[in-house]
Amino acid sequence: MAPWVERILTILVAVLATSGFWEYLRTRREKKDAKTRMILGLGHDKIVYLCMKYIERGWISQDEHEDLNKYIYEPYKAMGGNGTAKRLMEEVNKLPIHKITYMQQAKNSKNGVV
Repeated sequence: MAPWVERILTILVAVLATSGFWEYLRTRREKKDAKTRMILGLGHDKIVYLCMKYIERGWISQDEHEDLNKYIYEPYKAMGGNGTAKRLMEEVNKLPIHKITYMQQAKNSKNGVV
């Protein structure tokens, strides 16, 4: 075996044998898990809020539907989100879709039309 390979192996084994290295990995994994749970929680809250708003209103605009699916629900689902959001999305998907733009929507909400 070449001397440089032996040195690399020695360094690698020394690093893997230290408890500090494993503690670093454990701490990093826990932080990531906490961040993942926080993001899932925020996504769940937003999905539930928006779905209930649209269900109560009785319709959803095409833009709202696309944004809800593309930017919130699909990433939430890919991260392992639960069935509550899925059930609400199924109800939202049954709503009539209005072809209304954000500008029309802003004008309507300004005039008190929901």
